[in-house]
Amino acid sequence: MENLQQKRIMRKRARRMRAHQRVRNRVQGTAERPRLSVFKSLRYIYAQVIDDRAGTTLAQASSFEADVRSGLPGAASNRDAAKAVGAAVAARAIEKGIKKVVFDRGGFVYHGRIQALADAARENGLEF
Repeated sequence: MENLQQKRIMRKRARRMRAHQRVRNRVQGTAERPRLSVFKSLRYIYAQVIDDRAGTTLAQASSFEADVRSGLPGAASNRDAAKAVGAAVAARAIEKGIKKVVFDRGGFVYHGRIQALADAARENGLEF
């Protein structure tokens, strides 16, 4: 039974990596329009604004951070946490003069936590 679960997990991970590669073939961050990259684990959600040409991270936020997590009523992995991370990364990017980004969903389906993070980033001033 355990082997079947491991195979299922590996298939899901491989599917996400293929989807992520398709996204990365099209989406590339520049200094004028950096990439807003999202990663979610079972416990936390992370977002960072990246200039791929320079290879630098310009702004980042995650539900692991104490200042983001302090305003959350529940777990650091739900949609409320994703909204808080989206608002935080948008505020930090705008603080550095970044208003336009391209969205990299990281191979995840644009639904649930990923969508909540994107909507919160848009509401707080990022354009994509």
